[in-house]
Amino acid sequence: MAQRPQGPDFKAQAQAARADLERQLQESRAQFDQARAQFDEVNERIRARTGRNLILAIVIGVGAGALVLASLIFVTELFMVFAAAVIAVGVIELGTALRTSGRDIPRTASVVAGVAMVPASYYLDAEWRWVVTMAAVLLVVLWRVIEYAWPSRRGGGQALLRDVTASILVLAYVGLLASFAVLLVSPQSSPNGKWWLLAAVIVVVATDTGAYAAGLNFGRHKMVPTISPSKTWEGFAGATLAAVIAGILLSVFMLHAPWWFGFPFGIVLLLTATIGDLAESLIKRDIGIKDMSSWLPGHGGVLDRLDSILPSVAATYALYLIFYPLFS
Repeated sequence: MAQRPQGPDFKAQAQAARADLERQLQESRAQFDQARAQFDEVNERIRARTGRNLILAIVIGVGAGALVLASLIFVTELFMVFAAAVIAVGVIELGTALRTSGRDIPRTASVVAGVAMVPASYYLDAEWRWVVTMAAVLLVVLWRVIEYAWPSRRGGGQALLRDVTASILVLAYVGLLASFAVLLVSPQSSPNGKWWLLAAVIVVVATDTGAYAAGLNFGRHKMVPTISPSKTWEGFAGATLAAVIAGILLSVFMLHAPWWFGFPFGIVLLLTATIGDLAESLIKRDIGIKDMSSWLPGHGGVLDRLDSILPSVAATYALYLIFYPLFS
């Protein structure tokens, strides 16, 4: 049996190997610390420019996108659960934000009314959907009027009118607009509509990405600094290019429509996404808040991520009704 080397030579070799290992570990750690410092520096520059933790925002965005994609492709009924949850959270967010500006929103009634639009949009005919919508509005209005009977909830006729108007706004902005997404998913009202919904979401994401990339690198001229200081005309140009390219590709490969449909599809969603983003920014500026909530780290609130999508799905449903019969 071979004998292990003994004496000074073995100890010297062992010490040299240990020193070499420690040196390599120190170099690796130094490289890791340097890479981390560079990453943190870039992330801080992005945070200073956009006010967001970009990496965390991407992780959450990808996770939410995967959930929506899975529900649309595999089990469509799960999308109703997702839509109901989004409407409930969105109603609470906007209702709570409006309460900070003195508007008393009946959040419980608004959540019930908004969520009721989901099964109505999925299962019922058009006539009954509007019956449910009107009943939802009536529920919210009556709830606030009944609350007005309590002395502690009174504030004058003008305050009541303001509260009722704001409550209807919450229901229309969140519940009604989101219900168009459910309409597109419903096989009864929109055969193959789920692909149109998925295409719309992709176009809106492409629009936001194009605006972000172009604005971050080339943004110089502000669009509407009094409403959204971060929006630039250069970003809008990048969003336009991304929307048209995405619209053409999705028209051909997902919607099985003529390539030229990508132009109206992309441009319409570009406009609705931009208007939706600016409208929410105007609401937040009027209230005096930066985000609707902090429930989604790196994103703000649910409505901060849906501000572009909500009006876009309504526009997509209109485009579906107009063009789908021509392409099928």
